[in-house]
Amino acid sequence: MATLFHPTRPVPAGSGFNSLIISFREFFHRPSAVGSAFPASRFLVDSMLEPIDFADIRVVVEYGPGSGPVTRALLARMPSDSVLVAIDLSPRFTRHLRDAIADPRLIAVTGCAASAGSVIDHLGLGPVDLIVTGIPFSTIDEPAGVRIMESSAALLADHGQLVAYQMRDTVEALLEPRFRQIDQSREWRNIPPCHIYRASRPVRR
Repeated sequence: MATLFHPTRPVPAGSGFNSLIISFREFFHRPSAVGSAFPASRFLVDSMLEPIDFADIRVVVEYGPGSGPVTRALLARMPSDSVLVAIDLSPRFTRHLRDAIADPRLIAVTGCAASAGSVIDHLGLGPVDLIVTGIPFSTIDEPAGVRIMESSAALLADHGQLVAYQMRDTVEALLEPRFRQIDQSREWRNIPPCHIYRASRPVRR
């Protein structure tokens, strides 16, 4: 069962260095579940989020927040009455988010992205306006990827969108049957360089 964490403590000194250490440890412990040993760079974060109009966004879901660079950037842009549900398989990452980010809009959940529908229902939220994911679809099995994308398309509002940042292009084949519009770009300044996919107009099944 997913565990919910509601962060209450302030950001500790040196949290940036702590985030890097935690990212390296988790990557080497579970390389197939963590996209990269390096947290997302500011270049990648800005490329992903700058085109998004956050004015009317109220419910955001993040898959694979890791040590939280995208989480922090999302919170910095989101309205004061919005909610961010961050879902990660690693309890170390979700504990880190709980301890490092003192923002009542954040709910960190230890669990699988495929369970997002159950989590959102449990919290009484939805529909979802934005999903952001950095989980590595190139290293998870295809049935799991299909379940995640089916759940995501069902969760999103008609105007909602999914943004995926990926080292490889595996996610494209998972997006195509479930979204009517997909745009792709590349951020070369990240380590490693990343594809950015923007999927909108979810297909209802």
